[in-house]
Amino acid sequence: MTKIQGSIEEKKQRMTELVDLLNQAGRAYYQEAREIMSNFEYDRLYDELLSLEEELQTTLAASPTVHVGYEVVSELPKERHERPMLSLDKTKEVGRLKEFLGNQTALLSWKMDGLTIVLTYRDGALFKAVTRGNGEIGEVVTNNARVFKNIPLKIPYQGELILRGEAVIRYDDFERINEEIEDVDAKYKNPRNLCSGSVRQLNNEITAKRNVRFYAFSLVRADGVDFENSRKRQMEWLKEQGFETVEYHMVNAGTIEEEVAWFADQIQKNEVPSDGLVLLYDDIAYGQSLGSTAKFPRDSFAFKWADEIRETTLREIEWSPSRTGLINPVAIFDPVELEGTTVSRASVHNISIMEELELGVGDRIQVYKANMIIPQIAENLTRSGVRDIPETCPVCSGKTEVRQILNAKALYCTNPQCQAKQIKAFTLFVSRDAMNIDGLSEATMEKLIGKGFIHEFADIYHLDEHREEIQEMDGFGEKSCQNLLDSIEASRETTLSRLIYALGIENVGAATAKLICRQFDDDPEKIADADREALSRIQGIGDVIAGTFTEYFQDPEKRARYENLLKELHLQKEERQEQQSFAGINFVITGSVTHFKNRNEVKEEIEKRGGKVTGSVTSKTNYLINNDTESTSSKNRKAKELGIPILSEEDFLDMLKNEG
Repeated sequence: MTKIQGSIEEKKQRMTELVDLLNQAGRAYYQEAREIMSNFEYDRLYDELLSLEEELQTTLAASPTVHVGYEVVSELPKERHERPMLSLDKTKEVGRLKEFLGNQTALLSWKMDGLTIVLTYRDGALFKAVTRGNGEIGEVVTNNARVFKNIPLKIPYQGELILRGEAVIRYDDFERINEEIEDVDAKYKNPRNLCSGSVRQLNNEITAKRNVRFYAFSLVRADGVDFENSRKRQMEWLKEQGFETVEYHMVNAGTIEEEVAWFADQIQKNEVPSDGLVLLYDDIAYGQSLGSTAKFPRDSFAFKWADEIRETTLREIEWSPSRTGLINPVAIFDPVELEGTTVSRASVHNISIMEELELGVGDRIQVYKANMIIPQIAENLTRSGVRDIPETCPVCSGKTEVRQILNAKALYCTNPQCQAKQIKAFTLFVSRDAMNIDGLSEATMEKLIGKGFIHEFADIYHLDEHREEIQEMDGFGEKSCQNLLDSIEASRETTLSRLIYALGIENVGAATAKLICRQFDDDPEKIADADREALSRIQGIGDVIAGTFTEYFQDPEKRARYENLLKELHLQKEERQEQQSFAGINFVITGSVTHFKNRNEVKEEIEKRGGKVTGSVTSKTNYLINNDTESTSSKNRKAKELGIPILSEEDFLDMLKNEG
């Protein structure tokens, strides 16, 4: 490794700085699902720390080179792993993989970029799911694993099976979920962060909506099965049990270069995030005989892509405003070829990263693709310094300000009437769960607002006055314009809860809007006049929501816009059970259903009768609904401990028939 210049004391001080920096970045990435430095920068600093440790023959106690993973911090139950989950030694050189292989055959597979999970099955059923955590202790996420998109809940094998795999979210699901998040600050930076947040939810309904998938990559135990001393046979057997496994190819020293090249060619088409490859000896006994170091097993090796880096010139920092007022910096540079495509822009995320890079227009920069996909700035060679942070918003010319958000500085537009904020608000207004108007994408909305056709929500219902001009717009013709106007007309028939949700009141989602409308008997005037105290009394509405709701209608402009909208709409009362027979009763629903389309339909039946559905069994739960009443699941066990009745679907249907 390269020797680093400086005195012994300076090098020791640098080691301390690096340990602190890398641990901060690790905590942010693994525990808080956010990034404070790029992968490229992390790897560079990690390699610098390794060089110093080797040169000085010193390793600090807190060094990430000897600690595996990070401490878990959520409220999920913790559990110690039967066997420690070690990291893998890594290289960017195919030659090192050849050396590792020797005369052995191995499995070469994707190194998936998600959250590692250990699954345990007993008596043919999923018994437990635990995250990797810090390698020694993980978080129990069994209820969440049960709603993974492709996980088998029951398998043919009846003994105890322990396996490891990666929970991931595909790129298409990542993009869909991020599009549905209205608050730009809350959008996820990458699929790995989204997956981590989804798997570690306390409410597995949220996990279920995220389409988390599980891919097995290692079998730990399955007593009584002859795997013919082959990892490949283990993978085949896992497929027979109903698991999807990570994609792998069998390789030896003669084919490894060709196979690595094949994976590199596939990464652009790969639907699942990956940050490299894993090489694992096929011969189980041979691999186990090698044992492990304090941190790495000796039967496997990780390969990280050698980043293709290009030098170019930064021409502009483009500032992109959002609905929340956050203005994101985007680096625009002379086009370069990277990993087979031409790139000319890369997100910088925030001002703190710009300052770390000392990024100024005209600088010579090095760019690369993180995981061979996402363009990033690796280094700034000339470091002229950050300048010309806009004092006014590029969209509305309103005043901007720099705010410290957690550990990062970001730029915000302070003008509440900023057009960019309106575009996002209008996009929510026309969305499916709100007014459900087809044909008004964000791009179309931007054009209509820019032409001055729309100033407030009610103006959407007068777009027919601009029919001729709309037909002349790019992407429109006579038929598409008519389709849009028809969709707008159809949206006039709606419910008050949809309208309230469509207004975009902070913290008021679709379910909250229904609760409020039910409390005030779908009366538009009573809802607008509701005071904080009355709202706080509604079960499920806290003081924060009550505050933002009343503040919205106390604003004269917003109140006027709401009243203008009411003149355009024909509000229909939502069907609700007159007799609130489940008022004050708490249900938990688990398992599959047969009489209803899904569990949400069961939930609707409960809620319209005044009941409440929660995600976990507690002393406040009145009934657990589970078709498998004799199941030994954690929910059933908890219900029995607390003396809570467990209802089958038929029992629940009888309750509905006999109510009143």
